[in-house]
Amino acid sequence: MSRVAVARNYADTFLTLADRTDGAEAWLALLDEVSALYRDVPSFRAFLETPRVNLADKREVIRSVFGDRYPEAFVRFLLVVLEKRRQALLPDIEVAARELLNERMGRVHAAVTMTVDPDHELRAEIESALGRVLGREVTADFRRDPRLVGGMIVRVKDRVMDGSVRRQLQLMRRALIEEAGSAGPAG
Repeated sequence: MSRVAVARNYADTFLTLADRTDGAEAWLALLDEVSALYRDVPSFRAFLETPRVNLADKREVIRSVFGDRYPEAFVRFLLVVLEKRRQALLPDIEVAARELLNERMGRVHAAVTMTVDPDHELRAEIESALGRVLGREVTADFRRDPRLVGGMIVRVKDRVMDGSVRRQLQLMRRALIEEAGSAGPAG
């Protein structure tokens, strides 16, 4: 089974448990925190991954770190992930859970890359425009990439809408080359 499929199975179980307790949105925020720890804190990731620390000790640390702050069912979910040696999938499970929740809620997630960080008003305007184009409510993550000359690149699942100035220049260049090639030699 592929990594994505396994993560999606765990995400489905995660959302089922979340729906029984505090709700999916609240649990996703918690999973985002844990995934960020795994992704961004090498010592945490190394602790979870190393075979030098036995499972019982890992369980004890997870319970002591998260047990007082997170719901018991959420901590048990983390422990099952750890017991099944799927801790490396935590970021993937978070992404899959977010996608599944968006599907359930009739939303779609978009990744928008721009040259600048948009203010709240521009973010709302972009999400609204994308919603009209896609026919669904859009939640977007905005990223800044100063390498873009201008415009934006929008990714929705496996679809890419490239409205960057760089892309427009590439298209113009290609059109000019094709036009010059079809005109033939001037005589």
